[in-house]
Amino acid sequence: MGQEPGGNGEARTVTVTGTGWAEAPPDLMLVSVGVECRAESVEGAYASVEEGLAAVGSVLRSHGIAPDDIRSAGLAVRADLAWRDGEGQKLVGYVASSSLTVRLRDLVSASSVISGAVGAAGDNVRLNNLQLVLSDDAAVRAEAREAAWHDALRTAMQYAALASATLGRVLSVTDRPPQAGPVPLAGMQRTSASEGVAVEPGTNRIEAIVTATWALEQ
Repeated sequence: MGQEPGGNGEARTVTVTGTGWAEAPPDLMLVSVGVECRAESVEGAYASVEEGLAAVGSVLRSHGIAPDDIRSAGLAVRADLAWRDGEGQKLVGYVASSSLTVRLRDLVSASSVISGAVGAAGDNVRLNNLQLVLSDDAAVRAEAREAAWHDALRTAMQYAALASATLGRVLSVTDRPPQAGPVPLAGMQRTSASEGVAVEPGTNRIEAIVTATWALEQ
């Protein structure tokens, strides 16, 4: 929170920064499911990954996931090296990996979908990431901005009163996005493989920061 009152005959102003936030339950889960396979040849590793991804994709489609909500997210093949005494590093094969990014729109069935996808390709499957988001956060962002504006207005009114003045017209408004940081996945618990992943969406918080300048009047 800052303030910049004018002085020395110049136009008097006050500048303050307000913060606000709003919450809403998420309605979309983003899941990254990967497959990693080892083989003696590049072709073998690649073929195994392709087979594993096909199995994962088949399970996802069997749960009613639309093709538009399943997207391939990269392919990598690297040498698999191992250290052997007296011989140093030796090439023992190749490792291929790829993943699918999936949008789950039904959070109620998300647990069974994830369990099915993870079990589709056995030990070669990697559950890379899970994230709960809002498919459309426009209304929540508007609510957060309004809260930030009222926070700034209250502070400006307080400073005006302390300066024996009143607030005049608004001279400028700047909307500053908050710094991005890690967003915890609220309400998610990992249980045994047979039970799957228990998902409780909780709420997502969206923050807003606004800086405004008012003229001060006597």
